[in-house]
Amino acid sequence: KDQGTNLAMQALLLLGSLSASMAFAPSMPGSFMAKAARSSSMLAAGLSPLRRTSCEVLGGSQSLRMASSGDCACTIIGAGRIGTALKEMGKASGFDDVVVRRGEKIPAEGSGPIYVTTRNDDLKGVISACPPSRKGDLVFYGQNGYIEDFLKEEKVFDDSTKVLVYMAVAKLGDKPTDGITDLNPEGLTAATGKWAEQVAARLRGSGLTCNVLNEDEFRACMFEKHMWICTFMLLGVHHGGITVGEVESKHKEDVFKMVEEMKKCLEVERGIKFKDGVPERLCAYARSVAHFPTALKEFSWRNKFWLDITRARQGKGAEDLTPFHTKLLLKARDDGAVKFD
Repeated sequence: KDQGTNLAMQALLLLGSLSASMAFAPSMPGSFMAKAARSSSMLAAGLSPLRRTSCEVLGGSQSLRMASSGDCACTIIGAGRIGTALKEMGKASGFDDVVVRRGEKIPAEGSGPIYVTTRNDDLKGVISACPPSRKGDLVFYGQNGYIEDFLKEEKVFDDSTKVLVYMAVAKLGDKPTDGITDLNPEGLTAATGKWAEQVAARLRGSGLTCNVLNEDEFRACMFEKHMWICTFMLLGVHHGGITVGEVESKHKEDVFKMVEEMKKCLEVERGIKFKDGVPERLCAYARSVAHFPTALKEFSWRNKFWLDITRARQGKGAEDLTPFHTKLLLKARDDGAVKFD
């Protein structure tokens, strides 16, 4: 009885605070107001809003615990550095995630996010193996390069969750190092889609950063990271295989030149609107991972994107919007650093 009385008093106090907030802070985000209203309702019903709740999984025969922070048990495809790090984060929060290794089946029953932590070349097989009822739960986590058109071709783009990962795991079992920079102390890792809040909750619960963005905001950030890896890898190879940090410190003029060309290309060809300071942000990230080596890997997912646009424009008699990139890429091919027709 005393507990019920206390909960009722808490509900009245919270409702009073909510009313005051609506009267004196009309600009307060609707999501906050909705959360406050839900919390007061839970208190009135004798439930604590800080307790873990449950959502149905495995056809209702078991329950999936979801923390008040928004994290929950999930399925992780891939047991490498990234997949293992995600599982350890969940374990630290009391969740028993399911890890699916190469050749194993993705559970058809249940709910919750399905983190895909594989390399790009393995994505098609993962999507094909995913039960149709679960494809909306796919979370594409940390793939480098441009995968948007591929996901659309596979008919999983609209309903899936996408995550830009700005963090590093040095070796299997190590804790991730956040890729925060001197220009972006709030972090650059970002998520969008159905399970974006869960992704953010898991990362934040482990002391890492994650920004939840809408689709347009995310696309701009995604293309920024794509510019980063294509620019720094190509320039590093061009200048003799130097590190990312050496590219930034010794060849910043080249970085700015290439990034500005790519930025203009994306504005023209894809209609992307970027925030000011793109080259500066990318250089700041390079400083935070200065020890990273450079190499032209996963060509079909990375630098080929720009070459395809150049060739398509040339076929229409239009100018090359990324001539500096084209020049260095062709030289890299001639030098044997990358292969393409």
